[in-house]
Amino acid sequence: MKLKLRVAFFSLFFCLVSYCFAQKTDIAKLTAATIMDNFNPKPGDDAKLTEWNYTQGVMWTALEQLWEATGDGTYFNFVKNAIDNYIDDNGNIKTYKSSDFKLDDVLNGRNLLTLYKVTQKVKYLKAAQILRTQLAQQPRNKEGSFWHKKIYPNQMWLDGLYMAEPFYGEYAKEFKEETDFADIAHQFLLVNKYMRDAKTGLLYHGWNDTRQEKWADKKTGLSENFWARAMGWYGMALVDVLDDFPANNPEKKSLIRVLSQFAEAIKKVQDPQTGLWWDVLNFPDRQGNYLEASASSMFVYTLAKAVRKGYIPAAYLPVAKKGYGGILHHFVHIGNDGKLMLSRTVSVSGLGGNASHYRDGSYEYYLREKVVDNDPKGLGAFLQATNEMNLLTTYSLGKNKTVLLDSYFNNEKITDKAGNSHSFHYKWEEEDNNGYSIFGKAFNRFGFVTKTSYDPPTKPLLKGVAVYIIVDADITTENPTPRYMTKAYAQTIFDWVKKGGVLLIMNNDSGNADIRHLNILDQMLGFTFNEDSYNKVKGREFKMGGIPIASNNPVFKTASEVYIKELSTIRVEDNKVEKVLTKNGRTIAVTAAIGKGTVFAVGDPWFYNEYTNGLKLPPSFQNFTAMEDLIKWLTPKTDNKIK
Repeated sequence: MKLKLRVAFFSLFFCLVSYCFAQKTDIAKLTAATIMDNFNPKPGDDAKLTEWNYTQGVMWTALEQLWEATGDGTYFNFVKNAIDNYIDDNGNIKTYKSSDFKLDDVLNGRNLLTLYKVTQKVKYLKAAQILRTQLAQQPRNKEGSFWHKKIYPNQMWLDGLYMAEPFYGEYAKEFKEETDFADIAHQFLLVNKYMRDAKTGLLYHGWNDTRQEKWADKKTGLSENFWARAMGWYGMALVDVLDDFPANNPEKKSLIRVLSQFAEAIKKVQDPQTGLWWDVLNFPDRQGNYLEASASSMFVYTLAKAVRKGYIPAAYLPVAKKGYGGILHHFVHIGNDGKLMLSRTVSVSGLGGNASHYRDGSYEYYLREKVVDNDPKGLGAFLQATNEMNLLTTYSLGKNKTVLLDSYFNNEKITDKAGNSHSFHYKWEEEDNNGYSIFGKAFNRFGFVTKTSYDPPTKPLLKGVAVYIIVDADITTENPTPRYMTKAYAQTIFDWVKKGGVLLIMNNDSGNADIRHLNILDQMLGFTFNEDSYNKVKGREFKMGGIPIASNNPVFKTASEVYIKELSTIRVEDNKVEKVLTKNGRTIAVTAAIGKGTVFAVGDPWFYNEYTNGLKLPPSFQNFTAMEDLIKWLTPKTDNKIK
């Protein structure tokens, strides 16, 4: 009988996981709809304005992830509108008091940085700087760890790592304050030194180095138990902060080692029947303990992302899948109205506080806190886990293959607000309208590694590169010293394509890009860019820029209409070149098979953020979908190894 039950359970589990992957977009969208329905403050309505708080940031970050994965501007605009309730034109944050020194208040700085990078509005930067100033002044214990709050002196909580460190790291990367990464690593390594149980690998909720708090052990300063969501916060913080750590930072390997230890510890305490995790991790079978939604979601997110990023072995992926299947089965409920509800999230748990409700960290304390449905922390963590699990269907397709973006032919310079001169326009790291961040992250979702080259195309440079992108070659009005395509460079690129490389040429119209020199390469490939500017658009009459796509298109299999304005058209000169986008008899985009390799060419940078982020174009244009279609089309063509 036990064997039959076990078989039935695993059959149900695999059905749930299959359902999830088949319905991944729906699950994410339904969760996002629940968040936006339940937690939508009204602009200007101070009576409805809740305090600036970390619970919002967990959801806002999840919505930002979904925006990047779908190109649906609804999610970005929801976050922007919500934050605009708090931020005035000078960057002041309503309801926030820096003198409270609450790490909880810092988390939303991540969302402020996103808004600043996308919109370039200074008010978001000023608000982020206020939070960064708090970290600079945050009280610390004698070991250098941040106090969790001013009212909790000399206390380090696991929760605080998620609240502070990912923002701290993103800010340091954005503004090139690289010395801060030593401090960031120090915070995580202190946890590993003082709060990690040597026997189980689990992390205690809190540590008071002075041992003065009533909940603190008089010898170790540690709280009594292992609270699941506290460990969830820590895991998410660690896997997120690694996104911004410089590759050459000496502490990055140490943090990855800590992450590996973390993964092994939570794997051991996963409930074998449901795949979920208990609220108090060290007492799974004790009366009153329960399986909890937010922590389970956080562990799934941490494990899945850590595997995808290559920090831990792929053997942990079944642990994440089993956990996600358990969440769907036990916690996710979809009503007759089609709305999603997430059950079984503990509302809050902490340490210390006032005498009338003192939180002593005992098992009995954790079990006293309310368990609720549709808690914002649970929904935010679940949507983040869903976003990460959705990547499983694509991330292995181009795994570890390199997409190299040229910045030799396209090397316009700009001086930023800090006075630093750097290359800009169509770059992976640029998140404003002119950048390629959406394009780059789309490649990343398919497992590709995105890199940039400021060097000329040589055989050693292109060795091992799967996709090479040339975009918007410079002219003198953009760059006083442009580097032009030459016969030697063209021959090198042609030979690389012939051996199996995938080349994307995304030029621009006449007057905005070098066409004459680039045509040295193009003509070797069987086509020529015309020195024209076609498909012009007056103001916001977007329909003028529309280009319909037939249902049998060999490249764009799901997009039906796209937007491209002011482009250079193409003249086809070889029968190996195929026209894949046309309008009124003009050729807009072509493909060509060259030896073992492949070429795609269009006379416009096209997939820059302004036309893929869902914030400007009418939804009838499917540039985001076309971008994904192109990546899906070229991915199998990168299987040829370039020696």
